[in-house]
Amino acid sequence: MKRILSLLFTITISLGSFAQLTKVPTQNIPEEYGYIVKQGDQFPETEFRLTDGTTIKTSELKGKVVMLQFTASWCSVCRKEMPHIESEIWQKHKNNPDFALFGIDMNEPLQKVVQFKKEIKVTYPLALDPGAKIFYSIAAKNAGVTRNVIIDKDGKIAYLTRLYKEDEFNEMKEVIELLLESS
Repeated sequence: MKRILSLLFTITISLGSFAQLTKVPTQNIPEEYGYIVKQGDQFPETEFRLTDGTTIKTSELKGKVVMLQFTASWCSVCRKEMPHIESEIWQKHKNNPDFALFGIDMNEPLQKVVQFKKEIKVTYPLALDPGAKIFYSIAAKNAGVTRNVIIDKDGKIAYLTRLYKEDEFNEMKEVIELLLESS
């Protein structure tokens, strides 16, 4: 009997680890996260320049699921999170025409951002954010940099993260999958 109960418990736990979201979870973002936007808001219209010189306008990204990863070379949490973004999100979705991922580097010069990208060994595009104008369109002054914003195909904020927390990161990956599956 113990063996059967043990087996049933193991199967239940295993199946739970493969559970997928059926809808984007409603978030109650703690005030200390420092966001000035919320889930469901239209992402502010902006443009940014990638390290290769390409200019991207957020209005051109409508129809795609977009991940904006806010980062800086001096940020230890960013350095911890970025390899996970590279391997678990970028490598999986980089060839999907309905997905875009950009790292937005907070207020650092081009050469520093290029060097940072080499050091951290990511291949997804990094963009410059002079004066942190894009960052401060979503976060309060003096808010910490490590955060991700997932934007749905209509340009609305679908999911927000702060720092690198494995459970939140995994849920964010599921949100991306769900948004890509829905048309």
